[in-house]
Amino acid sequence: MAKSKKGPRQHYGLKCSVCGNFNYITQRNKVNTPDKLKLHKYCKVCRKATEHTEASKLK
Repeated sequence: MAKSKKGPRQHYGLKCSVCGNFNYITQRNKVNTPDKLKLHKYCKVCRKATEHTEASKLK
């Protein structure tokens, strides 16, 4: 069974700002990037590229 990392790099879910679906899982270093992520990615529900924001840390 895999153990979770305890370093500065954490896993986060990206949520579509238009429809609210979680479409992507990514990771970021919270020391080097203190702000929340905002990425322009494709949403399969909206069927267009929308802004995805970091929603919550995965457990």
